[in-house]
This record gives sequence, structure tokens and C-alpha cells, in this order.
Amino acid sequence: MRERIWAPLPPPPLLPLLLLLLPPPLWGGPPDSPRPEQQREPGPLQPFDLLYASGVAAYYSEDYEQAVRDLEAALRSHRRLREVRARCARHCAARRPLAPPGAGPAAELPFFRALLERARCYRSCQSQRLGGPVSRHRVSEDVRSDFQRRVPYNYLQRAYIKLNQLEKAVEAAHTFFMANPEHMEMQQNIENYRTMAGVEALQLVDLEAKPHLESYSAGVKHYEADDFELAIKYFEQALREYYSEDTECRALCEGPQRFEEYEYLGYKAGLYEAIADHYMQVLVCQHECVRELATRPGRLSPIENFLPLHYDYLQFAYYRVGEYVKALECAKAYLLLHPDDEDVLDNVDYYESLLDDSSDPASIEAREDLAVFVKRHKMESELIKSAAEGLGFSYTEPNYWIRYGGRQDENRVPSGVNVEGAEVHGLSMGKKSPKIDRDLREGGPLLYENITFVYNSEQLNGTQRVLLDNVLSEEQCRELHSVASGIMLVGDGYRGKTSPHTPNEKFEGATVLKALKFGYEGRVPLKSARLFYDISEKARKIVESYFMLNSTLYFSYTHMVCRTALSGQQERRTDLSHPIHADNCLLDPEANECWKEPPAYTFRDYSALLYMNDDFEGGEFIFTEMDAKTVTASIKPKCGRMVSFSSGGENPHGVKAVTKGQRCAVALWFTLDPLYRELERIQADEVIAILDQEQQGKQGLNINPRDEL
Repeated sequence: MRERIWAPLPPPPLLPLLLLLLPPPLWGGPPDSPRPEQQREPGPLQPFDLLYASGVAAYYSEDYEQAVRDLEAALRSHRRLREVRARCARHCAARRPLAPPGAGPAAELPFFRALLERARCYRSCQSQRLGGPVSRHRVSEDVRSDFQRRVPYNYLQRAYIKLNQLEKAVEAAHTFFMANPEHMEMQQNIENYRTMAGVEALQLVDLEAKPHLESYSAGVKHYEADDFELAIKYFEQALREYYSEDTECRALCEGPQRFEEYEYLGYKAGLYEAIADHYMQVLVCQHECVRELATRPGRLSPIENFLPLHYDYLQFAYYRVGEYVKALECAKAYLLLHPDDEDVLDNVDYYESLLDDSSDPASIEAREDLAVFVKRHKMESELIKSAAEGLGFSYTEPNYWIRYGGRQDENRVPSGVNVEGAEVHGLSMGKKSPKIDRDLREGGPLLYENITFVYNSEQLNGTQRVLLDNVLSEEQCRELHSVASGIMLVGDGYRGKTSPHTPNEKFEGATVLKALKFGYEGRVPLKSARLFYDISEKARKIVESYFMLNSTLYFSYTHMVCRTALSGQQERRTDLSHPIHADNCLLDPEANECWKEPPAYTFRDYSALLYMNDDFEGGEFIFTEMDAKTVTASIKPKCGRMVSFSSGGENPHGVKAVTKGQRCAVALWFTLDPLYRELERIQADEVIAILDQEQQGKQGLNINPRDEL
């Protein structure tokens, strides 16, 4: 239901001359060679960008064994480089502290001596561990972006398949998909690979998973199962990993910075200004590690209130296992970031009442790990704000601890309630659906005669869903199907890709403006082109009325689409015609989440499909749960049938494989925000207005509108 953002791998670019001069990589072991933690190749570390370029070149040369060796080596080199940089930063910070030993004449000299010695230590440490000059590992922003988006794994999964290494292909595809959840083709690849290899869901491994996020998720899972002992174990482990990851994130911020407001080579600031300018960029980067560590791969938005939530979960878990001192420490830690949280304040009072007489509540302080962290965070914030004012740059402190990012349960301990008598509701995340920021209503009038109501949301096992029949007559369906053959373009809306969703079908499409243009030019009957415009407006009015919307519903995109089964490719098909997705958010089946952020079309509010025919096999429209597997409703298309629904994560949907014939429909997406009105629709409205005016002024005259252009 959404134009595909990701495309298959591009054709090979003109490879730089550098590739022709590449020496054979020293890190290109066999595909099943041990990971770098187990074995490190001798000699200098090869730059990961050169290995990456070599791997891509081998891939396009169809030398898949070499491609796998080089791409795996590039990933190892990338990890090793990060490890060396972080390790050397910690090593030199310990060996060469910057704090001057005392004040007095030339007091700054000890500081700069320490600064120079740390710089020399850092460079020497990296050069020794990397086996060569650090400058060899400076890479372009494009390569850095590819590794951040895990693009090497896209190449690897394809190369593994060519080498018949299915389990490795599943791992590589899953690792790529975790950072690119909008890549619908990869989602389908994973399902195909798992079917071929017999790999169960529990065996899917994210090779780049962040340990602190994995442990946090495990903690939440055990907490929701009321297994508080294990929840404590994983939340405590997550905190240790979080603070370790924070140290590494801060160390990596000390690398080169981008001076966006001016060309670096033309930079002529003085000594202290240059130091201050660079240091403030480093400090802001380090300050932002809070957001970095709370953001899952491939997401733009962090998990709300991420770090405080660890202590919020822990304070109740410790209470449930009878460790009241630890519960009190965690509750007080949470209050360091949310001092006015009334629920936790009540919990603190209650925990204090449970302590034995030998414990002094006043002597029990907030957890030291968070206390130290918060103190440093506040000092950094004050320093950045002061520097922004003094040095004249703009800075606004983000809200890192959003209050509404709280636990999704009712585990707040009211004063005076004992654990046996307390009614405790477990955290329910198994069928979590996004909130819809408007009143949910349905059942309004259908506006037109002959339209038949079939099913509502309840009967379709979901939210904001409706199924209607007879929205089009048989004659209108035939006319639309006929005009489709004259205006359809292969891959329309998907950058000309013949099979954007599955290689087993041909995809064609056309917009309403294109239909009117072809009508004006006499290439299709103008009456038929106008019908496309009219029935889409009819559908908009029905959706607006049935869901009882208080504001105008605007077109966001209008698309006539046909999917044609390709002969000879239908046996043993396991893929879908259109993979499961949501229309205004990035569906994340693993996390049971739908992330309303770009590149999703976040402005879409309602969707509709108006079907034109039924003389094909397969092609059922399906709704699923957020796991993208559990089907909640299946709809067989036929002439005049229309399904409409709200566009968010509450309505994941897809299309089953079209195995014979051609399936055609008018796909419609709507928005309540006039800023996101479909531009082509506005132009089509103007064309229709002109056409109506011409027809009214020339009634009785036999004039082809084409002659009037």
C-alpha cells in the first residue's frame, strides 16, 4: 500500500581506479573462518572501505566466494577499528590525564603537555594496533553511511544464497532487515530463506545486535511474565552493558568532527577558539549518546524514557521479591530524573514503611551508577549552554527523559497494601497497537443508493475497518478495466520497476492525472478517464462519511494498479503479491511495533481499495496482527467491492500471491492534513473544472477537447 523506498541492488557503478590498484586483502579468510574475537589475521589491519569496495566489485563480477570473503573481512575490519579507537581512548585517558598538577606561572603548560602526550599516545596506540598509519582508515561519508545502514549484509545475503549457504543468508538478511524495517523485499526474502532452510523464528540472529537493548527486551519479557527474579537479572545486566556502551560511544565521539558552517581547510580560528569549537562538537556528541543508546537500529526516534525505565521496572521487581532496600534505591534513582513523579514518590514512602528497625530510610540513597551519570549529564548540559551563549552558536537542550514514556502497566504500590493482597496487572506488550490521535467512530451513512454494507470493524476482527459491495456497477468495472490497458505503465509509482514487490508478478499503474491527460489526447475515451476521477471522489466521500470524520478528508495518492501473474513462475510460490505492511508507519513485526517516522508516509490517515474484477486466482487482501503472520481477516476481491481502513499500525495488511490472471484495483490513500494533499489530484481538479466549463459553454457543438489544447 506504500510506494517502495528501497530498491534492489543498483547496477555496478564505474569502479574507481583505486579498485584496480587494490592489493589482495589480508583479511579475506574463508566464509566459515572464526570471528575476529577468536582469530585475528596477522599484519596491518586492512581499511574496511577498501575491503568493502573489493567485495562489491567481486559481487558484480559474480565471484561470490571472493565477495563473501571481502565483505566479511570489511565487517571485521570495521568492528576492529571501532574496538581499537575506543580502547586507545580509554587507555590514554587513564595514562595521560589532562588535569594540571597545580597552579602558578605557565600553569597552562602542564595542561598542554598532557594534551600533547595524550594525542601522541592515542596516535601511537592506534598505529601499533592497526599495523599502520591511522590515516589509511579515514573513509568517505557514503561508506560510513552504508555501514551504519548495514548495507554490506544486503550484498552478503545474496552472495550466501549463490553459494547455497542458506542459514548464513538468513542471518545476514535478518541483520540487514533489523536496521531497514521498511525494506519489504528483504522481509519476504527472510520468509523464503527460512522456509528453504527450515530455520525457526527463535534461530534468527541479529549479528549487530546491541547487548544492552537485547538484555532490556529480555528483562521486559520476564517482567511481563511475572518472573521477577529473571527480570532483575536481565535489567541489571542491561544497565551494566548500557554504561559500558556509553563509555564506548563517548570515546568514539572524540574522532574528527564536521565543521558544517565553513570549509575546514579555510578555517583560520585562533588556538583557543579552534580547541573550543572542536571540543564543543565532541561534547555535544557525547551528550547525545543518551539518545544514541536508546535508539534501535534503523529508527530515528529513541525509546522514550529509556534509561529511567530500567530503574522503574527494577524498583517494583525488587519489591516483589522482598528486597525493599534495593527497591528503595531504584525508586530514588528514578526520582533523580523525574523528581515530581507522584506514583514513585508514593512507592518510596511505602518501601520505607517496609524496612526493619535497623535500617534508616534517610541513609538509603539513590543508586550510585545513575547518580554519577546524572551529575555528569547536568554538568555537560550547563557547560554546553554556557558555551552556546559565550561563543555564539545555537543549542537547545532536548528532553531526554520524556515523562509519558513510562511503564505500560499498573504496578504502582499504593500505601498500606501488602504484596499478597495487591492486585497486580502484568505488562501487556504482545498485541500492542499504536494510539490513534482522534476519536474512533464508524457507521455513518453510505451516501449512495445500491451500496451494500458487508462487514464492520468487529466482524473484520480489527479497528476502523469496513467492507462494502456494489460501489461500482458491472458496466463501470468493465469500462475501468478497459481504460486500464490504455494508460497503465509498468512499474508506475515504483521508479519503473517491473516487479517491485515480487519477481513472480508484473506490476502496472497509472494516476488519475495521467488518465485525464490521455483522455484529452484522444488515446483513451475521455468519458472513461473521467470515470476514474469520479469513482475515486465517490470513494473519498464514502470513507469520510462512514467513519464520521469531523474534518475534510483529502486525497494523498490515487493509483490504479494491476498485478499480473507471470507464467512459469507460479509453482511452489511462498511469497506474497504485496508483503505485510502498514500505510503510515514502519511495521516492526519482531518488536510488535509500528514506528511512525520517515520514510513512512506518516501523514496518511485512511486507505481504501476499490476492486475492478475477479477473473483471476489468488490475490486475496488480508489483515494481520502486528506480527505480520496471524491473519485476522481475508477478503476476496470482486467487481465493485471496496475495503477501507485507518492507515496506522492497527491495520497491517498485504496481498496474497496472484497465481493466475490479472488483478486490478483503484488504490486510494487519504489525509486529514491539507498540507499533504496530492498535487496531481489538485491538477486533476483544475482539469475537470476547465473541462466542465468548456462543455457548458459549447453544448451542442461537436468539439474534441484535444483541439482546444
